Amino acid sequence: MNLSTSFSRTCGAAAVALALGLAAGSALAADTKLDGSEEVPPVTTSATGENMVKVAADGAVSGKVTTKGIDATAAHIHNGAKGKNGPVIIPLKKGDGGDFMVPADAKLTEAQMKDYKDGNLYVNVHSAAHPGGEIRDQMEP
Repeated sequence: MNLSTSFSRTCGAAAVALALGLAAGSALAADTKLDGSEEVPPVTTSATGENMVKVAADGAVSGKVTTKGIDATAAHIHNGAKGKNGPVIIPLKKGDGGDFMVPADAKLTEAQMKDYKDGNLYVNVHSAAHPGGEIRDQMEP
């Protein structure tokens, strides 16, 4: 193998590694935080959460929401614009350690998918102290 071939292979491998790293970074960058300031009305709380819910092109929903500093009673995906409350469209299942999982068969309807693309879906977590919701995150495609 000559120097030119070796250089090309090294550059090609580096490009693949960079692309994979960027793809992994993109997936992590999509995760967003839940906090009380996004609730309607805003809630003063030290509770936080991480929204790791993903929506596929066909409307399939997967992932989970993790929480800290909250004795959560429920979590849901709601239909509603930023600054507005709306109805539950997907109840999340409570798991271990403050995690709420999206049910395996969860899928958005065509209208809900449009609302998602328009930024009109949100995740929130409820507690006994704040039954209407203690922390919230507006979902963005």
